[in-house]
Amino acid sequence: MKNDDTARGEAREEAILAATLELLTEVGYDRMTMDAIATRARASKATIYRRWSGKADMVVAAVERRAGQGMAVQADPGDLRADLLGTLRAMRDGLTEQDAGLLLGLMTAMHHDDELARTVRARMVDDKRQAFDPVLDRAHARGELPADIDRTLLAELCSAMLFSRAFVTGEPQDDAFLAELVDRVLMPLLRHRAGETPGG
Repeated sequence: MKNDDTARGEAREEAILAATLELLTEVGYDRMTMDAIATRARASKATIYRRWSGKADMVVAAVERRAGQGMAVQADPGDLRADLLGTLRAMRDGLTEQDAGLLLGLMTAMHHDDELARTVRARMVDDKRQAFDPVLDRAHARGELPADIDRTLLAELCSAMLFSRAFVTGEPQDDAFLAELVDRVLMPLLRHRAGETPGG
């Protein structure tokens, strides 16, 4: 059970991260200041700096909180195809919960702020690359895939497809699309990398 100090600390952190997102959306990353965040959250800058090293770190923490970063590991369904589908559904659901303007604004700011870009890549992009690790580890244990599958390629391909549909083309990301992505793209790619012949 949480004590009062822990509960107050969590509430304060939630208020600070909420203020960060509000200001990021309202004024953009470049114009957002630590003073403004402290004022909006009714917190001291000393409190903020005890938790985060700077603005970039705070923005990433806030976006992670908003997006529910850190997908739960899916239960093993027993085969690669079903495992891929489960992971893609979790990725899609996390992506569609995010505000499009906020995420696109963050991507734009990354081009102009090296510190932000480094932090986002380290804390968010790498997490996406690791999303398929349990899937590929289980497939290897079942003898479906070799150990040296290119995990980065798989994660980048899936992230790009989902991002494009969410924020560029507006096409549906329904279960039918995910099944087509798995059956027509991912499974043939993984089988090719595993050395199987088409249809084999």
